[in-house]
Amino acid sequence: MKEDKQSIRKRKTDHIQMAFEAQVSREELDTRFAYDPMLSSHPKQGLESISFLGRHLALPIWVSSMTGGTELAAKINRNLARACAEFGMGMGLGSCRSLLEGNDRLSDFNVRHIIGEDLPLYGNLGIAQVEQLLKDRKFHAFDDLIDRLQLDGLIIHVNPLQEALQPEGDSINEVPLETIKRLIDCTSCRLIVKEVGQGFGYNSLKEMFQLPLAAIDFGASGGTNFALLEMMRSDDYGLAKHLGPLSRVGHSAEQMVQYTNRICDELGDLRLCPSVIVSGGVANFLDGFYYISKLSIPGIYGQASAFLKHAMQDYQSLHDYVQAQSMGLDLAKAYLSIKA
Repeated sequence: MKEDKQSIRKRKTDHIQMAFEAQVSREELDTRFAYDPMLSSHPKQGLESISFLGRHLALPIWVSSMTGGTELAAKINRNLARACAEFGMGMGLGSCRSLLEGNDRLSDFNVRHIIGEDLPLYGNLGIAQVEQLLKDRKFHAFDDLIDRLQLDGLIIHVNPLQEALQPEGDSINEVPLETIKRLIDCTSCRLIVKEVGQGFGYNSLKEMFQLPLAAIDFGASGGTNFALLEMMRSDDYGLAKHLGPLSRVGHSAEQMVQYTNRICDELGDLRLCPSVIVSGGVANFLDGFYYISKLSIPGIYGQASAFLKHAMQDYQSLHDYVQAQSMGLDLAKAYLSIKA
């Protein structure tokens, strides 16, 4: 694009006026990457599509499960579904627990007509609800939920610390791994299992990789800490604060990437789960690019709070945020590589 003289003068003036402010200190450098400006031109076509969960995504980004069952949820979910449709991302809905009791809140979650038929859309239930449904032999509830929302599958979130510290928390009476195995036996729907802010340790990951899950969603420590959030909500905060050390246990996304690579190498053909969603503490596109580049198996990255912040506003705010993430990923792929 050719600049006119007035535009050139303004640009040069901006450079002079802002030069002393636009500096990055040595401590601020992101040392995870090698930057090679000599080896690529500016990206022109955008990122190649990614095959994930049997669908094609234009961006390797998953809109992580957030909200449902409140007045604001409908606006948030519709904005998020619209962004997924525009930019080609996958989406997990927030907890669909309220829909187990009827269709009063169906409109909060009913976004298939917005996201379209070609992108993955998953519902979300807690492990405690799954345990109870299986105990009551309400096996039809899972397929019914999928039919009502035209879902591709279900995300089962495992959150024992959150439930234990939540004033209204549900008891988890069975070993979650056994509950998931029972669910696999009684339904043919595609399943993702995720944590909600502490992540999974090595042994839990290794067991899950041997199950025919569609994916594992890390939900690593580093993002919203729901154990801490529930302690803050507790009426008896004096008691809750003494349990504070529990909110500081867990596994980071980087640690879980390392576990995943090690486990997949160890399991070989015994691995049945094909892919992961790296989530928890993924602040931006550089974090996402870093983690999925380090994975030895197919994966994308998920974000929740960053999307939520913009989805609560008007759609333009969310659009601008996702557009910036897309551009950042384009440039990262063109010019950056992960340091050994």
